[in-house]
Amino acid sequence: MGLFDRKKRESAGLAVQLRDSGRQPFGVLDGYVPLRSGEGELYRSIREAVPVVDAAIWKLIRLAGGVRVQCGRRELQGELDRFLRTVNAGRGQRGLQAFLDGYLDCMLTCGRGLGEMVLDRQRRDIAALLWADPALAEVREGETPLDFVLCRRERGGLPRPMPCQELLLFTPFQPEAGSPYGVSLLRSMPFLTEILLKIYQAVGMNWERMGNVRFAVICRPGEEDGPGRAQERCQQIAREWSAAMAAGKKGSVRDFVAVGDVDIRVIGADNQILDSEVPVRQIMEQLVARTGIPPFMLGLSWSSTERMSSQQADLLTSEITAIRRSLEPVVERVCELWLRLHGADGGVTVEWEDIDLQDEVEEARAGLYRAQAERLRREENEEG
Repeated sequence: MGLFDRKKRESAGLAVQLRDSGRQPFGVLDGYVPLRSGEGELYRSIREAVPVVDAAIWKLIRLAGGVRVQCGRRELQGELDRFLRTVNAGRGQRGLQAFLDGYLDCMLTCGRGLGEMVLDRQRRDIAALLWADPALAEVREGETPLDFVLCRRERGGLPRPMPCQELLLFTPFQPEAGSPYGVSLLRSMPFLTEILLKIYQAVGMNWERMGNVRFAVICRPGEEDGPGRAQERCQQIAREWSAAMAAGKKGSVRDFVAVGDVDIRVIGADNQILDSEVPVRQIMEQLVARTGIPPFMLGLSWSSTERMSSQQADLLTSEITAIRRSLEPVVERVCELWLRLHGADGGVTVEWEDIDLQDEVEEARAGLYRAQAERLRREENEEG
């Protein structure tokens, strides 16, 4: 029997389902490669993808706010306060606090903050305080760690020192030995964030497939039905089923009647969606622990009796105090330059507002205990 003598096979109906390759929208996390210095776009994607991380950073920024500066010249104190309250911070914002908020946001996200003190045309006053993208600057170290220059790459690719280095502000966040760039608060989060986004993407796709009910209509032709008859019957059942479903959208009920062995099932009814509560919580615990913020302050109620204990308050206070210490040199440089431009020398004292009311209550209670102890000592001395 030759090749051209083969009998034509009867064509059978095939049902093919094409499944789209679902992928979470933050693709930069899939190709993450750990590098020595943090990637700004990667860390911004983490903040955009995980709202808890973004909320934690903004919570740290708000808690670290509230600064006052005292100078040695009383006659200039009022003008200094007015300058700190009304200085142009760019982008429609005013005040030193607005500049520190943007500056600290870059420090926590990118691992370093970059800013500039802009003088007026007469170079007699500070006209604005601006912060910039830290990725624009590169650090060129000198012979000693005390000597470094901020550079910017030109079109040729070679780094060139930025002009007016004395007016630039640069602060690394938790710098490591051998690297002047600092460490981002989000450095240890890309791997866990990628897993978390895969879980969320899978949950969304499963609900899209199983939450919106789909039906599988299976028609088994009998022995008396030939290939052509079976195909015709399947097409007829498909038309009638589509008409019944379309009528249901318009609010009318339409019965579906078929002849033969017809089986109708709900796609995905026998399957069970994996429970994502435990793995999501484990990952969220790691992410929240890195920020240092108590979980309930971010809207995470993992315990029915969860509240801020004195130990958690002390830890959070120490975290905020450490962040404030990183910002103090920036505030001192700005205020000292303003004093020199106004013909005054001398240092300034940076004072931060109390973090919360709980600290004031604890301090008042401690003062009360000390006063009571002092009174008891006096009474004992008088009796003795």
